[in-house]
Amino acid sequence: MITIIASTNRPNSRARLIADIYAELLTDLGAPHQILDLADLPADFISTALYHNAGKHETFNRLAQQAEAADKLVFIVPEYNNSMPGVLKAFIDGLPYPGGVRGKKAALVGLSSGDQGGLAALSHLTDILMYLGTTVMPSRVRLPAINQHLGSNGELTNSLYQQLLKEQATQLLAA
Repeated sequence: MITIIASTNRPNSRARLIADIYAELLTDLGAPHQILDLADLPADFISTALYHNAGKHETFNRLAQQAEAADKLVFIVPEYNNSMPGVLKAFIDGLPYPGGVRGKKAALVGLSSGDQGGLAALSHLTDILMYLGTTVMPSRVRLPAINQHLGSNGELTNSLYQQLLKEQATQLLAA
């Protein structure tokens, strides 16, 4: 099972749109998958589900289980202030340690409205995942100027971006 993580809690995010596009690619490739949208995190999870409250919040536990149940993960990561969204780091911090994402393979997709495509965000996330024992696939896809390449119905209009995502998904399935 592959879990695609829309790595922001922003409602109706571009990360969720790209997660849906990635899910379509995996469907076309015959790969079982699910989407974990951090927009579904409880607003108070930092105070009600982490640290001394670990394991006590049903909604957080359900989302954490989606990550834990996966053999492979796909992180769709928007760039926030030259890094990844803080909610993604907080979610990862709330996962069981040393379990959680240990021993899994991960594909990373960065997106930004600027011209770097989330490069710094992917770099920061790679460091964290490698520390936690997650194998990060070498083909990290970056989608710069994402606003210019999403159609009015949420479709990805850039054929190169579509090709890069499909190549990465194919490599992830082969890993």
